[in-house]
Amino acid sequence: MKKGEDKVIQAGGAEEYILDQPKDAQAKLREIRTIIQSTAPGSIETVSYFQLPGYSYPGYDYNGMFVWFSFKAPFLRLHVRPPVLNDHRTELTHYSKTASIISFRLEEEVPSILVRKLVLASLAVMKNRKASEEAL
Repeated sequence: MKKGEDKVIQAGGAEEYILDQPKDAQAKLREIRTIIQSTAPGSIETVSYFQLPGYSYPGYDYNGMFVWFSFKAPFLRLHVRPPVLNDHRTELTHYSKTASIISFRLEEEVPSILVRKLVLASLAVMKNRKASEEAL
């Protein structure tokens, strides 16, 4: 493979990832998965980068990957492209986060509206980056 070429995304693996997690986390991981799928219809679900379930649209940088989810006790985690979390920092003050990972406590309800908003923002970052590069 030449430098700059994307690898082919292999669909699948998310359900297996979920089944490998603790029973008490599986339903909420499926809930996050469903939110992502309904927010980004037609995206390719894969387990590739970091061995985490993620979603891709072909034709963009980073193999079109724009969001991932994971579990690391006691948190359900959503991984998005930077600078999404920084851009939404005022809404995220009571969540644990890094530059690109927001963590939701397992014992709390999944904030579905917030997850949807962050998925859309991550997708927009990816698409806007491509549009900016094409304008150059």
